Amino acid sequence: MSFNRREKILESLREQDTIMLKDLEKQFPEVSSMTLRRDLEFFEKIGEAVRIRGGARHIKSLGTQEDLYALRAVKNPIAKERIAHLAADYAETGRSIFIDSGSTGMSFARALTDINLSILTCAPNVAMEVSKRYKPNVTMIGGVINRNTLSVSGSQSIQFIQSLNFDIAFLVASAFSPENGFTCGNADECELKRAIAAKARRTILMVDSSKFGKSMPYTFANMTDVDILVTDIRPDETVLTLAKETNTKVVF
Repeated sequence: MSFNRREKILESLREQDTIMLKDLEKQFPEVSSMTLRRDLEFFEKIGEAVRIRGGARHIKSLGTQEDLYALRAVKNPIAKERIAHLAADYAETGRSIFIDSGSTGMSFARALTDINLSILTCAPNVAMEVSKRYKPNVTMIGGVINRNTLSVSGSQSIQFIQSLNFDIAFLVASAFSPENGFTCGNADECELKRAIAAKARRTILMVDSSKFGKSMPYTFANMTDVDILVTDIRPDETVLTLAKETNTKVVF
């Protein structure tokens, strides 16, 4: 499938710095040259590579910090697209919403239709994506950019959030377990997510099934804090029972 191929291409780019189209044609003989060119264009679009004549160079070879977001962007795309379209049904016209960072947040941004929304986000790429629409108003949180997650966070972000009101928070978790709740790997981003969940009238968590049963260092929410959990497949009975006990709606 395309995401498996792109993962392999990205691994080669990271190892070799430069990869040529002719070499990809040999590595993937069943794939057309046009499709492979689109793969390289995809990596350039997300900031992972720069196209050169006949191939592409990894961004780190040009002296720029490696972007770990790109690797996550090619994982589980079908699951993320399903979650995004399910969650987008809750972005009602006239609402003020927050869109989280991460590849799932970006998929959600792409799934939104052109309707009247007041959108707040901590992700520069999400802000650019929703700005392509004509009707939404888009506000970007200020703060320090984490290049690995394409997210803005820090004390300035928290202060900004405290001055705002919004209806729905569409948050993303790096992992979920019944014991540790919804977790992420960055302390500043944890504090921001926690502040967002506290301010929102409704909190929606978007988590693909590969992240269930796992934990990251920082907990920003528990099931009791979540109104709706959106995922790609039916969770196991442990998760469903916990959701029922906390009156959390599960959508899949």
